[in-house]
Amino acid sequence: MGITDSKLFVRKPVEQLVQETKQRGEELKRDVGALDLTALGIGAIIGTGIFVIIGEAIGLSGPAIILAFVLAGVTCIFSALSYAELASTIPISGSAYTYGYATLGEFAAWIIGWDLLIEYGLGVATVAVGWGEYLSALFADLFSFSLPDAIALAPGEGGVVNLPAVLLIAAITALLIYGVRETARANAIMVVIKIGILLVFIALGLTAFDGGNMTPFAPEGFPGIESAAALIFFAYIGFDAVSTSGEEAKNPGRDLPIAIVGSLVFATILYIIVATVAVGTLPADQLAGAPAPLATALSEGSGLQWGATLISFGALIAITSVVLTLFYGQTRVAFSMSRDGLLPRGLAKLTARKTPIVLTLLFGALSAVLAALLPLSELAELVNIGTLFAFLIVNLGVIILRRTQPDLKRGFRVPFSPVFPLIGAALCIYLMTKLPIVTWERFGIWMGIGVLIYVFYGRRHSLARRGTTAEAESNAG
Repeated sequence: MGITDSKLFVRKPVEQLVQETKQRGEELKRDVGALDLTALGIGAIIGTGIFVIIGEAIGLSGPAIILAFVLAGVTCIFSALSYAELASTIPISGSAYTYGYATLGEFAAWIIGWDLLIEYGLGVATVAVGWGEYLSALFADLFSFSLPDAIALAPGEGGVVNLPAVLLIAAITALLIYGVRETARANAIMVVIKIGILLVFIALGLTAFDGGNMTPFAPEGFPGIESAAALIFFAYIGFDAVSTSGEEAKNPGRDLPIAIVGSLVFATILYIIVATVAVGTLPADQLAGAPAPLATALSEGSGLQWGATLISFGALIAITSVVLTLFYGQTRVAFSMSRDGLLPRGLAKLTARKTPIVLTLLFGALSAVLAALLPLSELAELVNIGTLFAFLIVNLGVIILRRTQPDLKRGFRVPFSPVFPLIGAALCIYLMTKLPIVTWERFGIWMGIGVLIYVFYGRRHSLARRGTTAEAESNAG
């Protein structure tokens, strides 16, 4: 059966993971190319982090926000290389969850999958909250009309329900159910628009650039840069969502590594340029804490109100794209967990167009509730720690799979392994230590809930633990 006989560390060889999806008839449709995948990565990365959270981070680091982006980007690139190797080797939906199943065993895979569910789920809610804020600001600029706080803000921020965030998630849910090709095309269009608007910001900001705004460069020293990097790490989450599409990529061995590494490098370079222009256009102390820092930089730094309005529109497009890609990633991880029996098998039901309808509707409803009722500040750091934990496991997974299955066909190999994966793992741990204690406490509670679900449900229904192969299950049904 190819399943390692162990209670907590039952593993599935890569060949079996691939074969089972075909035997059960639950394989997703391979309909996405390298360009679509790269756009998916860029779509997931460039959003709330650069349009919203950069304002909070500048308050911690000052103009040295530039170095904070470099530190966060370097942390990600090592993990991106590890993701690229595993994605090209295990072309199955599920990302780090599936990789964990093949390398560390079922219990570790469950923990990773449970972690990814909160990463993507809270990520969707977080960026949807930011979308509502920018929509209200855009209405104010264009029509001198602001949405009432009661329907534009969460209860903790003076509102009753964040209705724009709910409507956005509802629309994205419908698109994801409709089809993966249509989802990829819509995302690609949004990516082109938001990149174009960021390039316009750079051009306009340079007309008011003042080198004097760069001093003092690091008012809080390196500790401030570290804290800012831990916070703006949120600006990089999402490139790992590309790996969740392994089962829908036309040529996963080639296309996934290109998309994962390419989208991250592109976004990092763009972030550094945008951050430099922002602090050069308006002093850091005036940008610090601004809810729409890029728009503020143009309206107050260069006096270009129309440019600020354009940035607000770009933020809406950018955040929509992020919601789309993170939501996509969450459903694919849960789909894999359901297909393995760790979550109810009925959740893995597919439409005629090969999209997981039950999971999409379920997570759409849950994300809408979170976005409607919770403020952005309560969500971002919890997403960060979940992302860093997943990156840590992926880096370790590369090392383990190299030792346990050295002859496995790999479309891409991390250079200088195990050195690079170890560096990636160490950097993840380093940034995790810079997050607040309360974030660790909330993360621990979520993981504790996950362990209880696995003990009382997952391990009892796991196909791997029961020794059930896909073929035998199919014949029995």
